[in-house]
Amino acid sequence: MRTWRNTALALTAAAVLALTTACGQEQGGQSIGDAPAGAANPAGAPAENGYASGGYASGGYGSGSDSSGGTGAGAAAPAGQLVAADTKRLGKVVTDSKGFTLYRFDRDSASPPRATCEGDCATAWPVVSPEGAKPPAGVDPSLLGEVTRADGSKQLTLDGWPMYRYAKDVQPGDVNGQGVGGTWFAAAPDGKKAAPAAETGGGDDSGTVAEIGGGNDSATAAAGLSVRKDPKLGDIVVDSRGMTVYRFTKDSAWPMKTACTGPCLKKWPVVAPVDKNDTEGITRKGYVTFSRPDGVKQQTIDCWPLYTFAGDEEPGDTNGQGVGGTWYAVSPEGKLVGAPQ
Repeated sequence: MRTWRNTALALTAAAVLALTTACGQEQGGQSIGDAPAGAANPAGAPAENGYASGGYASGGYGSGSDSSGGTGAGAAAPAGQLVAADTKRLGKVVTDSKGFTLYRFDRDSASPPRATCEGDCATAWPVVSPEGAKPPAGVDPSLLGEVTRADGSKQLTLDGWPMYRYAKDVQPGDVNGQGVGGTWFAAAPDGKKAAPAAETGGGDDSGTVAEIGGGNDSATAAAGLSVRKDPKLGDIVVDSRGMTVYRFTKDSAWPMKTACTGPCLKKWPVVAPVDKNDTEGITRKGYVTFSRPDGVKQQTIDCWPLYTFAGDEEPGDTNGQGVGGTWYAVSPEGKLVGAPQ
């Protein structure tokens, strides 16, 4: 028994050492992977996480702002006349009568309809009430329905899928919730996940749904990560759309903590988890998933949380480089590019 205990202790120590080495640190005490990690002092946001404080909403659905048509976390705003809005990146997405995008959650179910987003989750993803709901033009009315939630309230369903808004969608047409955590997706008119529209060289968004830089537009898989040669910065990490990936100097790698919460995340969306097999040219050291305090999963390189920048409108843009003296592009080794020594 003693021999087995000693062996087990040795194996445990080796595992801890392996994690420590992978993160490039010699300190311990912080969980890695899917275990929750902490939040450092936030940048431009209250200390509470976005779910609990309503910091996501600031003018959006979760804040109770009348200007955006939103309601507080405890009330479900009616859907009204639904619209199938055209977008370049996602094809057609469903919006409510005020132009706010509707989303579905992979952890819910459609057959039978079941809603699993409650508590703090429902603060960040406000429920859509079935009150006054009418289908978009050309959509079978039988696709609309409702589900009774655990608290007894009713929620709109589309082809069985419970519908939500996103508290960080501040303006009609925002699609900031697309791909969040690899589990939230804009709803297509048939209730399926909105899929990237085919590139035809034409088409016009006509202002119906805003294109948000840094969002994850893939409805089927998280974006891959690779390396691009930038003429000014050299080799930098980009996602599968060619959008530059950044690090925040106020974050920490060990223990993994984020200082970008609440309103900060509107400008600096997190990079959703990416499978190691979907990467090219980047280090595998400290390549783990970070479970943020708000429940969102975030990809890391060398244990540093990764972000994109909403101000980068086109692939190859590096408008986030050096912002505030704290945001920098990332090298294939996970290092800051161009930061002062």
